[in-house]
Amino acid sequence: MNVIGSRPDGWWRDRPKAHRQLVDELARFAASKDEPVSVVFDGREHPLDAPPGVEVLFASTRGRNAADHDIAALVTADADPRELTVVTSDADLVDRVERVGARTLGAGGFRRLLDSPQ
Repeated sequence: MNVIGSRPDGWWRDRPKAHRQLVDELARFAASKDEPVSVVFDGREHPLDAPPGVEVLFASTRGRNAADHDIAALVTADADPRELTVVTSDADLVDRVERVGARTLGAGGFRRLLDSPQ
C-alpha cells in the first residue's frame, strides 16, 4: 500500500482497481528483471488474478500494520532473507526485516523504478 499511496491519483476511491493496476505494473517489472515479486495488500481480499511472476497475498488479519506483520513473518521464514528486498516506507517494518538480513527500498524509490522505461 506504500507504493500505491506514493502517487496521489485517487486510488482510495477504488482500492481493488488500484490493486489491479499495481499487480499489472509488478508483472511488467518482474518480467523485465526475470525475478519473482510478492505483494501483500491490506484490506478485504477480493478476486485478483495473479499474472506469472507475481504472488498476490492479502493480510491474514485486519487492523493497523496487518500486512506489515505478514511481510515480516514471510521474510523471517525465508530460507535466505539476504536475497530479499522489501519495499516499504514504514520505519518499523524496515527495522524488523533488516534485522533478519533483508534489504529494503522505499516506496517512492520503487515507484520511480516502476515508472521508468524497462
